[in-house]
Amino acid sequence: MELAVLKAAVGQMCEEYAFSQRRACGLLTVAVSSYRYQSSRRDEGLRARLVELAREKPRFGYRRLHVLLRRSGEAVNHKRVHRIYREAGLSIRRKKRKHCVRTGQPLRACTAANQEWALDFVHDAVESGRAIRVLSVVDAYTRQCLALEVDTSFASRRVTRVLEGIVAERGTPQAIRCDNGPELTSRHFLAWCIEKKIELVHIQPGRPMQNGRVESFHGRFREECLRVSWFGNLFEARGKIAAWRNEYNQERPHSSLGYRTPEEFARAIGGENGCGKDGGSATLENAPRFPLSHSHGGDGLSTAEQINGPDVVL
Repeated sequence: MELAVLKAAVGQMCEEYAFSQRRACGLLTVAVSSYRYQSSRRDEGLRARLVELAREKPRFGYRRLHVLLRRSGEAVNHKRVHRIYREAGLSIRRKKRKHCVRTGQPLRACTAANQEWALDFVHDAVESGRAIRVLSVVDAYTRQCLALEVDTSFASRRVTRVLEGIVAERGTPQAIRCDNGPELTSRHFLAWCIEKKIELVHIQPGRPMQNGRVESFHGRFREECLRVSWFGNLFEARGKIAAWRNEYNQERPHSSLGYRTPEEFARAIGGENGCGKDGGSATLENAPRFPLSHSHGGDGLSTAEQINGPDVVL
């Protein structure tokens, strides 16, 4: 507890209960000499100088004002500056950062293509050190990588332009799952989703596991492409990443799809051209039947797994 507070408490006890100063100090474990001490310091000049500097630089804190005082020849301790700074009411009011409130949205068990797309960004750099961003879009059911757009920055209009191209090819998704980045919370992006009648599922800040499908995809993308490739420039990065996307969709066996490629799985369920709001839906007749080496019930899938499709990405 600060000495000033203890002094005030001692004074209150002496006034209300007619205690002597010595008895009140003993009860509050305050030295009588400390209670009776009167500072001989005179801070009027320093206070006036500090207020003058604060008026000139209203957004400077006490540390920067202390530097200015030292430059002007004032040999003063920073703790003293801080005390006078607070007593003079010069403290800067910090604006409380606004955080969006999101409720938890667990991963859904999709039953058809285009029911939900997972969207996120990956960062890397080219030879010159310039940062690049990769916009990735993944179908939550077929695990197809629908887009790997590479650029140095992405505005919300660029994101919707990429999504428009996918929609023109596959149809409109029922939902898009993404984080709370500025590109994905802008008015333009929200209005675009409303216009297309797409449900927008924002995950909670700091909870990337709520978008686990695209995070799993990013793990493979980093290990198999970004960490083993050297990008001389932006155009070289676009070419190599596009080649890896084709390999991922058409050649790479996917463990949660029974070691089929995403495109083989999409053709097996009839979802090559999309089965969301603009197409059909997966049924028991067109659901895939293939063994999973890591399934618990033997080599086959249960009926529920055949209908709901894979939900675990390994």
